[in-house]
Amino acid sequence: MEGGSVDFNGNGTLLTTTACLLNKNRNPHLSKKEIEKYLMNFYGVQQILWLVDGIVGDDTDGHVDDITRFVNEDTVVTAIEKNKKDENYLLLQQNLKELRKMKLLDGKQLNVVELPMPDPVIYKDQRLPASYANFYISNHSVIVPTFRDEKNDILALEILQDCFHNRSVVGIDSWDLIWGLGSFHCLSQQEPAI
Repeated sequence: MEGGSVDFNGNGTLLTTTACLLNKNRNPHLSKKEIEKYLMNFYGVQQILWLVDGIVGDDTDGHVDDITRFVNEDTVVTAIEKNKKDENYLLLQQNLKELRKMKLLDGKQLNVVELPMPDPVIYKDQRLPASYANFYISNHSVIVPTFRDEKNDILALEILQDCFHNRSVVGIDSWDLIWGLGSFHCLSQQEPAI
């Protein structure tokens, strides 16, 4: 698995997708329970939250870093498509529905903040996995991909700034980077606290 397949709240919970970690091309010899045990041992977490699927155009079998990310111990931002005719609409609605049912280790319901999807980014007739959720959190800033979508770029940056009060949210054009089928979080790898 790659770093984008998991996200953490820093307090014992890991978020992933069944589309990615249970894909037959990854760990066909392991059951869901065995994968959970591995994740718990490797990352030192006590809880695994499973979403269903990633966005269209994602060549990684549904990395969670394109759809839903923790912004603090009990809050996630999750990508939402407003256009009911878009390919991402139903799968993102399913993920939203699942998130609204999820509880953390302390029994507290997960806070869910909706994050818009950018207008589709197409390159050579291929839908690319453009998502504002693929941001990178640094010590003082949050680096957010933007996609030359005036309305949604601004809205996504405002939503994320509201989530990260102690960091500066910085949008950087990711148009050329997304051609490689990823963005800023894809360029990084998390390390668990010890």
